[in-house]
Amino acid sequence: MKFARSQKGLSMLGWVAVLAVVAFLASTGFKMFPHYMDYWALEKAIMSVETDKAADVRSVPEFYAHISKMMQVNGIRGVDLKDILEIKIENNEFRAHLKYERREALIENLDLVANFDKEFRVRMP
Repeated sequence: MKFARSQKGLSMLGWVAVLAVVAFLASTGFKMFPHYMDYWALEKAIMSVETDKAADVRSVPEFYAHISKMMQVNGIRGVDLKDILEIKIENNEFRAHLKYERREALIENLDLVANFDKEFRVRMP
């Protein structure tokens, strides 16, 4: 019976394998989380056009200017607003299509890719 008791738990090699998997997942998360935070900030900025009465956005250039200011406030860099955001006016509302992808190097020629694609309908104030 002494033999069965000595085999409880993971071996040292098992713990190293678990630690390696946890470290890999944590590294991946730390690399991708800032891109998701930028996306959420852009999403919030687009939706704030409707709720921010002080901005009084009535045209497409004003919409771009408002989003650009919000990008500066939130510290979003590395993306060109004209390339990632397409804005149209239809039926007294803005149609904003946010589409872009971010790549983060993982191991040599392997990349992590986050693809963001969402369409917004924002009523004019």
